[in-house]
Amino acid sequence: MLTTEGNIKINSIMKRIATLITLLFVTASYAQSADTFVNKADTFFKTYIKNGRVDYKAIKDNPATLNELTSLAKEVRVSKSKVKSYQSFWINAYNISVIKGIVSNYPVKRPLDIKGFFDKTTYELGGVKTTLNDLENKLLRKVFPQEARFHFVLVCAGLGCPPIINEAYTPAKLEAQLQRQTTIALNNPNFIKVKGNKVQLSQIFEWYKGDFTQQGSEIDYINAFRKEAIPAKAKVSYYPYDWTLNKVK
Repeated sequence: MLTTEGNIKINSIMKRIATLITLLFVTASYAQSADTFVNKADTFFKTYIKNGRVDYKAIKDNPATLNELTSLAKEVRVSKSKVKSYQSFWINAYNISVIKGIVSNYPVKRPLDIKGFFDKTTYELGGVKTTLNDLENKLLRKVFPQEARFHFVLVCAGLGCPPIINEAYTPAKLEAQLQRQTTIALNNPNFIKVKGNKVQLSQIFEWYKGDFTQQGSEIDYINAFRKEAIPAKAKVSYYPYDWTLNKVK
């Protein structure tokens, strides 16, 4: 016959086993949610994004997939320790939330025409309530301060931003995707405007200068991705940001 102490030990072990099973189940559920979210996001982007522009009208007319994506994004949980999973989820979540914000107010000419678009409107994503600004600055830039390539994959719905791609960012492909989109942007003559010994940069470089000057100058950062280097002593200025909506024409 078991003693009282023996029963207590067995009960304690059983509780630990039950807790472990619950944690494993929850972890598996979250992982499944993340995979489902990425797969559906990939299909969504392929359907509604064409040549770096978004078909907001078509989404507005048939919002079911977008609504499903935003619901799925609430359930996903990602750990900072799993860097690529964490980064890819929040990049996708940002781009989808921007689209959600535009569609909710469509038709609109510019995202800035929507009051509080970046700093007031909140979204429930990954178990937290966040604005677009906080997602970018607190959940990504603050956590990974050396990763300036975020600026070329987070798309704010304006034509001044690097173009949104028609695929989801995934943990397996994220490094290649970040490198590709940064390289495309920094070799685009409409984004980096070089004329002789002068260069006009997007205001992204003015607003987030510290992100691009951690290892040298802005020119040093840009030249790391350029096929044709900009003169190191080129005179730098910034051209006005184009907030015109990046909608399909």
